Amino acid sequence: MSQNPAGRLRILLGTAACLGVSSIYFNQPLLLEMSRSFQVSSAAMGGVAVGAQVGYALGILFFVPLADVVERRGLMVRMFVCVAAACLLASLAPTLLWMVIASVVMGAAAAVTHVAVSLAPEFAGDGGRGRAVGTVMTGLLLGILLARTFAGLLSAWLGWRSVFAVAAGLDLAFAPLLLRLFPPLPPGEPLAYGAALRSLWTLIREQPLLRESATFGALAFGAFSTFWTTLVFLLGGAPYHLGSAASGTFGILGATGAFIAPIAGRMADRHGTRWVVGFALAVLAASYGVLWAFAHMLAGLIVGVVLLDAGVQANQIANQTRIFGLDPGARGRINTVYMVIYFFGGSVGSLLSTWAWERAQWNGVCALGFAFVAAAIARLMWSRRSVARAWPRSRAR
Repeated sequence: MSQNPAGRLRILLGTAACLGVSSIYFNQPLLLEMSRSFQVSSAAMGGVAVGAQVGYALGILFFVPLADVVERRGLMVRMFVCVAAACLLASLAPTLLWMVIASVVMGAAAAVTHVAVSLAPEFAGDGGRGRAVGTVMTGLLLGILLARTFAGLLSAWLGWRSVFAVAAGLDLAFAPLLLRLFPPLPPGEPLAYGAALRSLWTLIREQPLLRESATFGALAFGAFSTFWTTLVFLLGGAPYHLGSAASGTFGILGATGAFIAPIAGRMADRHGTRWVVGFALAVLAASYGVLWAFAHMLAGLIVGVVLLDAGVQANQIANQTRIFGLDPGARGRINTVYMVIYFFGGSVGSLLSTWAWERAQWNGVCALGFAFVAAAIARLMWSRRSVARAWPRSRAR
């Protein structure tokens, strides 16, 4: 671990982001197994993935603004305890309805991830905001991707219910560790919770860079969720005929994309965030080109996964580096606005991807993913003139 106290705290925040976000992605390689357990269709099981992401968006909306209102270490500890309780409920769910309810609660409490992310700039040196965000976001993306590996392998060994039971234990173990190692962090300025919630609309209305960044993030994450929600169905059929363990193993490949985070952070600090967004969207477009043409070949699927996750991560680092420079006293609420819109995009991707699979199999999935990326590129091109006029300010942010 880093000898620098600020570096150690960034790593701890990255670990918190990893554990928190992983709980809402355990379900994806398990959907096929759970559909058999609950005796429902693959399309119906999409409700579990959607429920987790909708719950996550609601948690970000109602809990992350508390980071500007209450002491933040205690807030994170309490939210981890709630994540553990929801994971335990999921492990015991007797029906699909109970599983969806547990997923919504789990997602809401997992918003602790973005309390951690909003704290990253407070442990950054001068001009190092991108690197600090990149460190914590590396943990977040590793959580998203390795959750699938963990869930797939453990499920193959002990069944899908064991995944959520073990996750509950990990979250409960991390809460006292966070309490012991992290310093108390009071809010930057006194603010009532109701006022914090009301200010969200003000931020949307008054911050065009926030609106633009949230649009890029939502569309990129829609493309990301489109692929990962349906991967288990692709691998379950010809020519692979593989189960949940294989689907989860692909998380290891995708996790290689997480290591672009520090690089993207440095690129954002050096070249500006808009340049990094353009680069990230180009990588995303290339990833879907590879996946559409070569997903039924193992090598093509591997290359597509790495490109997809690298592009999403670079896009996310650029967007959050930009928005965290807008108002240091409102980072929790700014991140709330950004992430609610971001996960709305992911929820739409998960929902539409199962629909696309049912109707057109892998061609439908890839067409949907391309549509998300194309919309983001169109938004980037449409705003070029207005953002170019604000280029010096955008670079600083």
